[in-house]
Amino acid sequence: MASLSTLAEAAPLAPALRCIGAASDALLGARGCLFTFHRAALSAEWENLPNRNFYLDLDFLDRLLSYLAAHDWKIVTIEEALERARANRRGDRFVNFSVDDCYRDSFEAVVPLFRRHRAPVTLFVTTGIPDRAMSLWHVGLEHALLRRDRLSLGGRLVDCTTGELKRQAYLAISSRWDGPQATALYEAFCGENGFDPGEIHDAHAISWEMLEALQDDPLVEIGTHTVTHARISSLDEETALREMIGARRRLQERLGVAARHFAFPYGRSGDAGRRDFELARRAGYASAATTGKGLMRKNCDPFRLPRNTLRGDARSCGLAEAHMSGLSGLAARALGRV
Repeated sequence: MASLSTLAEAAPLAPALRCIGAASDALLGARGCLFTFHRAALSAEWENLPNRNFYLDLDFLDRLLSYLAAHDWKIVTIEEALERARANRRGDRFVNFSVDDCYRDSFEAVVPLFRRHRAPVTLFVTTGIPDRAMSLWHVGLEHALLRRDRLSLGGRLVDCTTGELKRQAYLAISSRWDGPQATALYEAFCGENGFDPGEIHDAHAISWEMLEALQDDPLVEIGTHTVTHARISSLDEETALREMIGARRRLQERLGVAARHFAFPYGRSGDAGRRDFELARRAGYASAATTGKGLMRKNCDPFRLPRNTLRGDARSCGLAEAHMSGLSGLAARALGRV
């Protein structure tokens, strides 16, 4: 996809991509594009973040929302996207933005930005985050790297004096930790460097109080993203259903929200398959979203909705047009990246 990203950066390509999309609409009817991301930060902060591709640049998101309005795209909830796809009105073009996991910046930065644009946003909540039942070790590692020029890792000093060194350290350490041992390694790291994991969690996690403040907002659609951010395909049927149903019940208990829509954690083809799509149906959801690239059309399966991930380094309306035209989905399938 690097070559596609490079091409999409070229300003003259955006009008061509719009023409490609319009031509397909004449044959296929309504066209929907679902975007997803995890966190957001101001441009000045984004440049120095150790895990910056996990974030979307808020200034770029602001520009993209204005760009969509200028080119007559309707920003909708998942609920409305499903209705529009079924209606299949020729010339109807719609976009949904969803935020996976949900952290404090979803409440403090993302929702306020969408409000300013009078546009809805979907929050797929991992309920273990506001319940403080999950170890946010990847967030804690980044938190520590941002606040120190040197850190101790098993008695060895790690140089993190520059943004680039912080990114290198994050990649090396997170790769080493990733797996069932991550929480124990993270807690030992915090103890070694004088950090409190609970304080770090509260500094970054969305809380139930924040979600309660959003529950009646007409511009905020709340869905689920499991209890513990588990990879559904790796679980037995009973455990997978418990992750799906448990998250929905927890949102109902705390917010009185009948969450109708679900997003698979990770969401690639190896993370959710035919069995899992059927489990989402059995769990009582109206839809389930993946992170496979592609478009919503009339006959799109509501339990394997494609979503196009907006990476932090892809700050280009041209690349967004590549997603919205369907070109990125075609390229991903051609390259086997689904």
